[in-house]
Amino acid sequence: MASTVQTVNAAVLYPGTGRELRVEERDIWPPKPHEAQIEVLATGLCGSDLHYYSHGRNGDFQVRQPIVLGHEAAGIVRAVGSGVTHLRVGQRVAIEAGIYCRECSFCKKQRYNLCKSMKFCSSASVFPHFDGTLQEKMNHPAFVVHPLPDSCSFEQASLAEPLSVLIHASRRANLAAGQTVLVFGVGTIGLLACALAKARGAAKVVAVDINSSRLEFAKTHGFASQTFCLPSPSSSSSSSHSCSHSQPQSRPQPTPQQLSAERRKELEEQMRRVKDSMSGILSEFGEKDGFDLVYECTGAEMAIQMSVFGASRGGRVMLIGMGSRNVTMPLSSAQCSEIDILGSFRYCDTYPEALALLASGDLTGIECLVTHRFGLEDTKKAFEMMARGVDEEGNMVLKVMVGPGSAAKA
Repeated sequence: MASTVQTVNAAVLYPGTGRELRVEERDIWPPKPHEAQIEVLATGLCGSDLHYYSHGRNGDFQVRQPIVLGHEAAGIVRAVGSGVTHLRVGQRVAIEAGIYCRECSFCKKQRYNLCKSMKFCSSASVFPHFDGTLQEKMNHPAFVVHPLPDSCSFEQASLAEPLSVLIHASRRANLAAGQTVLVFGVGTIGLLACALAKARGAAKVVAVDINSSRLEFAKTHGFASQTFCLPSPSSSSSSSHSCSHSQPQSRPQPTPQQLSAERRKELEEQMRRVKDSMSGILSEFGEKDGFDLVYECTGAEMAIQMSVFGASRGGRVMLIGMGSRNVTMPLSSAQCSEIDILGSFRYCDTYPEALALLASGDLTGIECLVTHRFGLEDTKKAFEMMARGVDEEGNMVLKVMVGPGSAAKA
């Protein structure tokens, strides 16, 4: 194992309103007895990384000290601690980002994704923050480092993290051969949902989004057999006519009871529109009775509502996207049709299966997901391009990789 302190480059995000990222030198110590030291060769950038970069926070988690982002990664073992026996120097590996305690009731029940002591690479959920993989080398607990199949590249191995999200969700949803599957949202997660459903023998896989370019990509590369493009939500409201020079109206303020009644009427009308819209989409797909399984990968309230109306009687809705914190749901419709609404968070015991799938060639279109590549020194440029959604030539951005990637040799 390495015996001296080394200096490595890392892409470091500083606290603030976002976008202050610098590539700078950091010291790295020899690995502890339970750790492996890994040369990071590919890191896929995630939406949560982009939130931290753009806003200095991700939901409730605010960056309070310099942090290294990145948690979808693979590389080569360069040193191992004295207690590590299942890894060897020079071995190609994937880095599982979550470090769980292995002692709590959730860990012992094989639900370690719910561990209350979880530390997750590139997350500001704990303080001090836990650094991620956008660095040349890092030490990581060996029990969450996974050897790669020979035919799995570093970039493919980086996709094991988002694919694990889908494997875990699909286990909870009991995805099975012969089912019909509807996917809301065709970002990386939604496309992987399509690919996994097809690999598992789904009879039909279709996708819905508001981005026509992404839907065209999904259909062209075989992720979905049919697609439907929803109109983009309007930021303006047709019910408001106020302007800076309008005169105040003299009328009494509504009572709480009147407000409550108006709100109920508004929600009922909203649900009617959502149901009618979903009915038209089902007809377009030739599935008027709904789909056996619906993956909701956007986190948008309207898509969540549509998911319930898009499921068949006795079907399942799997909530994967994380966006809206509080959502109005058509629960009576779900109850009367015995639709199971399930949630999924991260993953548990999925990496070996994910890596095997990525190496198998069974995931349709997987080689097309990575659309752009950057060196570590250009990490800021990579995030800026992600934020725009298109590159300088106007090409669509899906998965962005940072690092030497497949060009590196063991």
